[in-house]
Amino acid sequence: MPASPLLRQVLDAMAADDTVVNELVKAARSQSPAVARLPEAENRRHVQFLLSAALRATTNPDTADYTTAEALGADRAAQGVPLTDLLRGVQAGRTLAARFAVERARAAGLPDDVILETILDAERYTGALERHIVKGYHAAEIDLWRTVRDARTQLLRTLLLAGHPPTPEELRQAGLRPEGRYSCVVSDVSDPARARTLEQALLEFGGVYGLVEGRLTGLAARPPAGVALADGVLVVVAPPAALSELREVHRLCTAAARIAGPGHHDLTELAGEIALTAQPLLADLLTAGVLGALDPANAFHRELAATALAYLDHGQRLRPTAEALHLHPNTVRYRLDRLAELTPLALTENSCGRVLDAVRSWWALHHWLGDR
Repeated sequence: MPASPLLRQVLDAMAADDTVVNELVKAARSQSPAVARLPEAENRRHVQFLLSAALRATTNPDTADYTTAEALGADRAAQGVPLTDLLRGVQAGRTLAARFAVERARAAGLPDDVILETILDAERYTGALERHIVKGYHAAEIDLWRTVRDARTQLLRTLLLAGHPPTPEELRQAGLRPEGRYSCVVSDVSDPARARTLEQALLEFGGVYGLVEGRLTGLAARPPAGVALADGVLVVVAPPAALSELREVHRLCTAAARIAGPGHHDLTELAGEIALTAQPLLADLLTAGVLGALDPANAFHRELAATALAYLDHGQRLRPTAEALHLHPNTVRYRLDRLAELTPLALTENSCGRVLDAVRSWWALHHWLGDR
C-alpha cells in the first residue's frame, strides 16, 4: 500500500538531506574497512541509490526493478570489495536509515501504525534489493574470474596489498618481469567504465592495470608522461621501483591521491605534504602551540594566515606574493607584521633562517586553514 502524502514528504526530505546521506555514508564506512577504502563519492552513489529505491517502494510497492541493484553489486565485485564487507556496509546504512525515517515521521505527527507499516514495506523491498546486489556481485565475480584481465587485477592486488608476492611464473603470465622496475600509478577513477577509458590511455606505456581498493591502479613499464586525462581526473605516478618495493610505494601513492587535486602528479613532488599529513596529532599540537592566539571565526585572522602561507609558498619574497594575491607589497608586509604580533612566527623577507623553521610555519598555517 502506498505511503500517505505526509509520510512521503518526510521520506523525500530525508533523501534530499545531505546530513542524512553523510551519516549513512559514515555508518557504512565505519562498519566495513573495504568500503571505507573506496572513494567517498562512490559510497555516496551507493547510499543515494538505496534511498531512492526505498522511496520508490513507498510510492508503488507492486513494481520493482532490480537491474540497478545487480549493476551495483557487479561494480563492487569489479572494485575488489569482499562480499562480506559490502553487506556489512549495506546493512549498517539500512538500519540507520530506518531509524532516521521513524524519528522524522514521529516528529511530523504521523501515527505509529502508519509508520510501522511503511517501514516494513520498505524493509521488504530493500531486502530484495540486497539479494539482487549479491546476485549481481556473484555474476560479475564469476565473469571476472574467467578472464585474463581479472587474473592480472588479482595479481596487482596481491602484489600491492598482500603480504606475499606472486610467484615469478605468475608475474611472467601477467606480462611483468620479476627483475623489472615499474612505476606505480594510482588514480581516483573508481567507475569501471571510466576506468577502462583511462586504462586504454595508460596501456600506451606498457604494464598492468586494474581496480585496486576501488581505484584504477597499475604498474607502468615506462613512467606515463603526457597521458590524456579527462576533466577532474587525478593520477599520481611514482618513479620506477623494484617489485619488492611496490607495496610501500603504492601506500605512498594512495596517500598522495588523498591530498592532491585533479591532474598528473609526480609522487616525489608531494613528498613533503605526504610526510606531514602522516602526523595529524603532531600537526594539531604544533598548530595549537604556534597559532593558538588566532581565532578561526575571525575573518581578518584567516586573511593573515592565508597571506603568510602564500608568502612561504613564494620563497618569502614580498613582490611575488603580492602579485599572486593581487595586493600591494606594503599590504603584504602589514599583514605579516600583524601576524608576528599575534604569533611567534618569524616571517622576514629573504630569511636565511633554518629551513625546518619555515617548514614548521608552513605546516602550522596549512593545517590551521585546512581544518577550518
